[in-house]
Amino acid sequence: MKYRCIVCAYIYNPQDGDPESGIEPGTSFEDLPDDWVCPLCFVGKDQFEPC
Repeated sequence: MKYRCIVCAYIYNPQDGDPESGIEPGTSFEDLPDDWVCPLCFVGKDQFEPC
């Protein structure tokens, strides 16, 4: 499942991960570190919703 940042609309896609932040492809949103932030606007995971 993909998750969308409610602040800037960035989409976290588990298939892609977030290589710039060291997040490997295949990492589910739930398995992201608690201190992970949106790579575009830097808000926390609590500002994301399923999409």
